[in-house]
Amino acid sequence: MINNVGGIDRVLRVVLGLALLAFCFLLEGPARWIGLVGAVPLATALIGWCPFYSFMGVNTCPRSNA
Repeated sequence: MINNVGGIDRVLRVVLGLALLAFCFLLEGPARWIGLVGAVPLATALIGWCPFYSFMGVNTCPRSNA
């Protein structure tokens, strides 16, 4: 698996993922489960690979993985 998520992109994904996960604790009722969507950007930031980026041919990682 080739990394396709760069540094700034990773930081933004971690911030967005944590913000969305916070909704699990801030919201009440069934809407709180929407916060679990935050696990996706958080996971892609931690592993450095995004399947959607691979599908679209996007690579924000500055180093060469060839």
